[in-house]
Amino acid sequence: MTSRAVGFFLLVLLTLPAVVYAVSEKDFEVQTTQDLINLCTAATDDPLYPHAVNFCHGYLVGAFQYYQSSTSGPKATKLVCLPDPAPSRNTAIKMFIDWGKAHSQYMKEKPVETEFRFLMEKWPCKP
Repeated sequence: MTSRAVGFFLLVLLTLPAVVYAVSEKDFEVQTTQDLINLCTAATDDPLYPHAVNFCHGYLVGAFQYYQSSTSGPKATKLVCLPDPAPSRNTAIKMFIDWGKAHSQYMKEKPVETEFRFLMEKWPCKP
């Protein structure tokens, strides 16, 4: 399932929304969800675009893979249960970006917290 999750987040990036934000060097500090959204939605003509997009993917996929690893044991409690088949990577990233834009109250939060708020809302595990 790990390769499925990687594919899931990779494919999402290709379908980023049309609205883009200017990327700054400060965005790479990823202090807030807004910083991450800025990186994920960089304009293709932005000089930092390749770095921003790669960072966006790496951040989101890395956090999700860490979550999967930490909940893989027999006594682990899962909070996020992706459907089968899981959405593609690009679809999931686009969904996260769209969800984040619709929930502007979380833009000042730590991005990893917002990512998992989205995941737990979208794909909660059944008790």
